[in-house]
Amino acid sequence: MRFNVILRYVGVVMLYVAAFMLVSAVISLLDGMDSSFYPLILSSLLTALLGIFPMLFVPKTEQINNKEGFCIVVGAWVLACFVGTFPYMMWGGEFSMLNAWFESVSGFTTTGATILNDVEALPKGLMFWRSATAWMGGIGVVMFALAILPSLGKTKMTLSNVELSSLAKDNYRYRTQQVVQILLVVYVGLTAITTLLLKLAGMGWFDSVNHAMSACATCGFGTKNASIAYYDNPMIELVLIFAMAFSGVHFGLIYSTVVGKSKNIFRSEVTRFYFATLIVGSILVAASLFVTGVYPDLWSSLRHGTFQFVSLITTTGLTTADCNVWPSFAVMLLIFASIVCACAGSTAGGIKIDRVLLFGKMFMARLRRQQHPNAVIRLKVDGVIQESEHLNAVAIFIVTYIALIFLGAIINALFGLDLVTSITAPIACIGNVGPGFGDVGTMDNYSALPAVVRLQSTVLMLLGRLEIFGFIQLFFMKWWR
Repeated sequence: MRFNVILRYVGVVMLYVAAFMLVSAVISLLDGMDSSFYPLILSSLLTALLGIFPMLFVPKTEQINNKEGFCIVVGAWVLACFVGTFPYMMWGGEFSMLNAWFESVSGFTTTGATILNDVEALPKGLMFWRSATAWMGGIGVVMFALAILPSLGKTKMTLSNVELSSLAKDNYRYRTQQVVQILLVVYVGLTAITTLLLKLAGMGWFDSVNHAMSACATCGFGTKNASIAYYDNPMIELVLIFAMAFSGVHFGLIYSTVVGKSKNIFRSEVTRFYFATLIVGSILVAASLFVTGVYPDLWSSLRHGTFQFVSLITTTGLTTADCNVWPSFAVMLLIFASIVCACAGSTAGGIKIDRVLLFGKMFMARLRRQQHPNAVIRLKVDGVIQESEHLNAVAIFIVTYIALIFLGAIINALFGLDLVTSITAPIACIGNVGPGFGDVGTMDNYSALPAVVRLQSTVLMLLGRLEIFGFIQLFFMKWWR
């Protein structure tokens, strides 16, 4: 394995991150050169130097193997999170080294959990940088770099194969360069449309851009301490519901629907199941809120229940209410949403509803085999026969995912957290959801948690964003052949 080649391509990603730091510095400059200007400029220079240095001494190569591609992708993610701490630590405030690492990882993994007690105290340049980390992480730091580097040849194919999950690839029937372009066009398009609609709904331009980046990246970073509850505007909430819901759909299917291809959102079994879950879950949460008298009328119950269910199932984490005071039935549905989450090929995290649908089919197939032992049963999703290797991978992923949640809960309880917080914090972190319940509820943050728990939470965030095995394999490289 050629470490110099790995460093070269990780350096390319660092240049891309440095560019967004520079854009954030420009925002700071336009805001009258606020207190984040020099931290962002210096961070941009340092990150750019980290990126340029290996590129000066390592010659360009068009061929990399799968092991090198894997190390480039995982290395780029971890290093992006590391350099993302620079602006926070230089600015100071609530950002200790651990808190800066937590905020950076939370942004790049689109988790949206925060340690900030006063988000509104941040200067605009640093606010934009928070949103920028989420927006970069939404599509993937490596995929975004590939989009602006059309000359990598077969290297691009290797890197994109590592970055995209196996579930996401099923709906792409294009060359690698086309896949990258489709991702970028859909992502930028959704963000631009959401920005404009939020502005028309009553937000200022700065808040519109930040919340559009956050919603389309399915990350809960915002510009107000009370999140979307600050605005108390049904139109803003409606725009964000649609933005979050469609950001949870496979981007390839969105593109196919827009260009009029036969394989589209309406014909996809997974997407129909996803939207059915959104509708049924929202109605049940709203009914629970109305029946128990949390809100005085059905409209308010439906408004807040729908927003919160869509926000959590898409792993966005924006909020309009304090869910800690909601009835147990509604809370259970929201926890279910935080575990299941949206579709593969979107910016959402979690188990993915694709796997849940396939697991349900596997369960029913098992029952049929019990009744008819000699029957040959083929499982299909969207007309595609699922091979046994793929089915085993789905089962192993789900079991490992749940095991990591329990492991995280045990560690949290060991360090003194209450039962609700101990269980829901790992669910929120590994699912890249952000808010949980208890001490990490929708109107709270992670600042009061012990340092070990905050550090563990960042590991769970990375595990979730890199779909568990992508991150774990880094520690078993000596087994590779």
